Amino acid sequence: MTRAEKAERQEAIEDLRKLLQPGMRLHTVLRHVSRSGMSRLVDVYLLQGGEARYLSWSVSRASGFPLDNRREAIRVGGCGMDVGFEVVYNLSRALWPNGFECIGEGCPSNDHSNGDTDRTPHHHADGGYALRHQWL
Repeated sequence: MTRAEKAERQEAIEDLRKLLQPGMRLHTVLRHVSRSGMSRLVDVYLLQGGEARYLSWSVSRASGFPLDNRREAIRVGGCGMDVGFEVVYNLSRALWPNGFECIGEGCPSNDHSNGDTDRTPHHHADGGYALRHQWL
């Protein structure tokens, strides 16, 4: 990664941290599946106040997924996984690499699915679960 790419990535992370908070939901749209089925193109949006905000470019830069310039969507290689979740999880890890503070009731951390019943402020080590995902 060049110095310019690192700076661009850091700028995208900082911009997205200003916009997103743990517990927010990002929506994905499947735009294309390759003939082989081994890659998919996905767009990412934040829905706020009845408006859809396109985040694919910033998400691509922050998370390291390549952007398909022809279709202007994030390219995810592989199969047998939920690529929308994959993109949102990796973005969330990029934004909160050291984890995040529990937001209380409705906290999206997988710790709560795995037996953590504490909803008081405490630290979740995996930042990947800070954001929620939903397909449009």
